[in-house]
Amino acid sequence: MRAVLEEAAELTRTGQPFALATVVWRQGPSSSQQGSHAIITADGQVHGWIGGACAEPAVLREATQAIADGTARLLLLGSPEQFGTVPDGMVIVPISCQSEGAVEVFIEPVLPAPHLVIVGDSPMAHTLAGLARVLGWRAEVVTAEDFAPGERSMVVVATQGHDDEGVLERAVAARPAYIGLVGSRKRGTSVLGYLADRGVPAEQLDRVRVPAGLDLGRTSHAEIAVAILAELVQLRASGAIAAPTAAIASQAVDPVCGMTVSIGAGTPSLTRDGDTYYFCCAACHRAFEKDPTGYAKARTL
Repeated sequence: MRAVLEEAAELTRTGQPFALATVVWRQGPSSSQQGSHAIITADGQVHGWIGGACAEPAVLREATQAIADGTARLLLLGSPEQFGTVPDGMVIVPISCQSEGAVEVFIEPVLPAPHLVIVGDSPMAHTLAGLARVLGWRAEVVTAEDFAPGERSMVVVATQGHDDEGVLERAVAARPAYIGLVGSRKRGTSVLGYLADRGVPAEQLDRVRVPAGLDLGRTSHAEIAVAILAELVQLRASGAIAAPTAAIASQAVDPVCGMTVSIGAGTPSLTRDGDTYYFCCAACHRAFEKDPTGYAKARTL
């Protein structure tokens, strides 16, 4: 548990999305233990223990989907014949495990706080960072020299004419979730035109919002900060700025037991007559080898 918590803390610190899976009930025989925990990262890595070859692929699949849609779920893994009445909201995931055990797993996605990077050292930049932190966002004010853009970040360039072009060129190349330039429309047209002449692709420059923030007319530096934050909140609420999501692994149906398995480097497989079949475990792989024609035919029915 300590190792799992330390991993969760590190992922949170670095702004990485993950899911926490906890075994809340088990029916033996099962390799899962009540109270076992595991972290599933956005790239499909599992840290900890929530079960063996039957349970882990199903938990991995549901965890990556939970990260993608941001919704927690309670899973009941086992053969449907084992269960009677299932409470509303619980998801039954059929697995054909030879041990005939069953487990109940709660999966909770943990998504990173929005990350805002303001490049510049003006009063507006610090006001904007303070307002963003009130919302629970990770906000930092950096100089042009320390600016290291990332694709998950929202970037506001507020360098006030101090190498606007160079900072913006680095920012658009990183393809952040949002990029805005603080300045007049005339200044924005000049900066974007310069970058276009340097060969920066138009599809990158088209993503720059200039001037950054909602149009409130002539405003003070504090009101400009409010206008920019309001625009960011509006875009996030509308889905125009999407939260980071996990890549969902490719899946296949085991032709022997019918279980859905995630395809990875260690997934048992067999290629026959140009078709590749994937299996949840070695037992299903062996069963298919004994009667490949019968199982392949059943798969196509």
